[in-house]
Amino acid sequence: MIPVAGLHWFKSSYSGNNGGSCVEVAADLVVSQGVVPVRDSKCVAGPVLTVASSAFTGFVAGVKSGGVSA
Repeated sequence: MIPVAGLHWFKSSYSGNNGGSCVEVAADLVVSQGVVPVRDSKCVAGPVLTVASSAFTGFVAGVKSGGVSA
C-alpha cells in the first residue's frame, strides 16, 4: 500500500471554484514511487486511486489534444 498521508494535493486551474465534479492529484509520489495519487476534491477523506505516472501523463496529453473527454 502506498502512503498518502501528508501529500500536497491540487486541482487543475481549469476546475474553478464553483463546486463541480473535480479531482485532485498529488505529485509527491511521482518520482519516488512512479504513481500519481488521485482523489475526489469533494471527499478528501475518501478513497485515493493511484495511477501509474506514465498512464496519467498519457491521459493528460490526450485531454490537451482533444482526444479524450475529461
